[in-house]
Amino acid sequence: MTSVDLTNVADVDVEPGTLPEKMTAWVIRQERGGEPTDAFQLEEIEVPEPGAFEVVVRVMAAGVNFNNVWAALGQPVSVFRYHPNEDHHIGGSDASGIVWKVGEGVTKWQPGDEVVIHCNQASYEDIEVHGLDPLAAPSQQIWGYETSWGSFAQFTKVQAQQLLPKPKNLSWAEAATYGLTYFTAYRMLMDQVNLQAGYRVLIWGAAGGLGVFATQLCAMTGAQAVGVVSSADKGELVKRLGAVDYIDRNEFKGMMRKGGESPDEEKARFKESRRFSKHVKELLGGEPDVVFEHVGQATFPTSVLTVKPFGQVVICGATSGYQLDFDVRYLWMRQKQIIGSHFANAYECYKANELIEQGLIRPVVWKVLPFEDVANAHQMMHENKHLGKIAILVGAKSEDEGKTEEGPGAIRAEVGA
Repeated sequence: MTSVDLTNVADVDVEPGTLPEKMTAWVIRQERGGEPTDAFQLEEIEVPEPGAFEVVVRVMAAGVNFNNVWAALGQPVSVFRYHPNEDHHIGGSDASGIVWKVGEGVTKWQPGDEVVIHCNQASYEDIEVHGLDPLAAPSQQIWGYETSWGSFAQFTKVQAQQLLPKPKNLSWAEAATYGLTYFTAYRMLMDQVNLQAGYRVLIWGAAGGLGVFATQLCAMTGAQAVGVVSSADKGELVKRLGAVDYIDRNEFKGMMRKGGESPDEEKARFKESRRFSKHVKELLGGEPDVVFEHVGQATFPTSVLTVKPFGQVVICGATSGYQLDFDVRYLWMRQKQIIGSHFANAYECYKANELIEQGLIRPVVWKVLPFEDVANAHQMMHENKHLGKIAILVGAKSEDEGKTEEGPGAIRAEVGA
């Protein structure tokens, strides 16, 4: 496997304000791309110095997301295409930690500050950052995926604007699990579709990383949500998070779009979609105002069919496929809207984080694993053997470390496959 010593990975021998020369990191290199257990290897690597408006953070815990399964596989494109000037890739787009050293121009944060990190980066020089939205900037990238220096290392380098106060009611591990998925769901629902009390919402993958937060946001705002899940116990989790009910997608397998259906197959698929749509309407007491989409090819035709006239389908991903094929007549003749959404800007992240601090939204954690299991965690995710969000301990020595105030912590997602 590796000769890197993990005995003292949770310890550093320098005080805040000073960086060591080397750190332990899980590194992907282009020549060894493939299965996560092959692509991720432990290395001793130089600790980066912060540049202007940058901060180096000691990582206390990191969160696992599917984007670095893609990084390992080199699909759909190699991450080295995004950062060609670096021959290594340190992944990880969620983290909690301690500010260790600040670069020139940083005044808001000081060594010793406890933070969580959001994963959107953009150049300070892009005009979109100063009047439109950083997500529109040509330099926009996702830290720890489209950039290196992610969270699967003892130290990480970020832009100062990525830092948010760590909620004191959460442990380091809990605080490392929610950023990427929660902030994405927040922008989709709170800003893109202006979620309101009384809205009816259909949530695909409601027990997954995005869905658990979409479900809680609906409950918090007074919207009625129905979640689509893959098992009854996941459905019970979704109801626990505030959904009015759930649908087991296995009962409607025929509605899933595979691509290349024959006319007869498409007729049968459409019939199942109509049956599903009718069931959603029954559970919600009306057609959904909003469909929360991130599955893509398999579900998108059903989403467009199911949402009410003048309703909105908001989409941030396509885990089942990017090529979408649907009956567009249901879009234009019933004046529905499709809205694309990608992560969140710093202000949205800040406002969303306040809800975590107030205990109104809670992280949902499945497992907390040691630093040595980074590659295994991604392999588990690649093989769809995970059941929820996974946290990795880095600087923290236990999963309870870091909580300094009483308050609701994470919800543990103890559900079956």
